[in-house]
Amino acid sequence: MIKNVIFDMGNVLINFLPELYVEQLGVAEEDRGLLLREVFGRIEWVRLDHGTITEDEAAEAICRRVPPRLHQAVEELVFRWWARPLSPVPGMKELVAELKALSLKLYLLSNASIQQCKYHDRIPGTEYFDGRIVSAEHKLIKPQREIYRLLLDTYGLQAEECLFIDDSPLNVEGAYCVGIRGIVFDGDLLRLRRELCEAGISVQI
Repeated sequence: MIKNVIFDMGNVLINFLPELYVEQLGVAEEDRGLLLREVFGRIEWVRLDHGTITEDEAAEAICRRVPPRLHQAVEELVFRWWARPLSPVPGMKELVAELKALSLKLYLLSNASIQQCKYHDRIPGTEYFDGRIVSAEHKLIKPQREIYRLLLDTYGLQAEECLFIDDSPLNVEGAYCVGIRGIVFDGDLLRLRRELCEAGISVQI
């Protein structure tokens, strides 16, 4: 029986939109692709989520690869992307509230930098959550098995009583490896509701 539902954050609770973040900076169109590749498409972004590099170190490394005219844009993206308005995934807050009304425990398990604590309360639905594990705070990252075990141990959960929702098949497989059933969310909320029903959770469809 499922007693606990675990949510990823990016592209599950809120949309992660690098193209929009770059566009909002007002940089020249010909520079946008370069910023996307060098900020979001290189190892530094993953290392920020892993907690194995500081923001200063990440910005310095990225700035070495881009022209000086883009250095301020790099710093805005590395240090302050999250300060802009967040984009909720439509219908997810309502689903979270519905799950809470069914007396389920709800948790966040996210690959995110140490800045996540500064915008956590702005994520729709997190007011219903019973706990959170953020990768950079523990220097563990999905799909490492250890981060799922950390969540279970921290909150005294049984793997077979948990259901994990993530947009990455690789991360869902990581959950399965420690005995947690998972659902890959591709943006189709109706399909997610149906899969929750199949897992024995009586949400509306």
